[in-house]
Amino acid sequence: MFEKMVTIICNYVEVEPEKITLNSRFMEDLGFTSFDFMSMLGELEDEFDVEIDQQKAANIRTIQEAITYLEELQ
Repeated sequence: MFEKMVTIICNYVEVEPEKITLNSRFMEDLGFTSFDFMSMLGELEDEFDVEIDQQKAANIRTIQEAITYLEELQ
């Protein structure tokens, strides 16, 4: 799942894939804007066939948190 996340992240921000870690923070480390993040959530819903709760998504800061949440939904 991490590799898929990295591919999707690179669609939204200009960051080298090898610099992305499980502890990378979307806003602070990867340069996501709120709009980028919400757009990415839509793509994650399609990719993993889940429905993301916007309130819970607002508390996601790192890639690990996102993966853990997505795994809970599957």
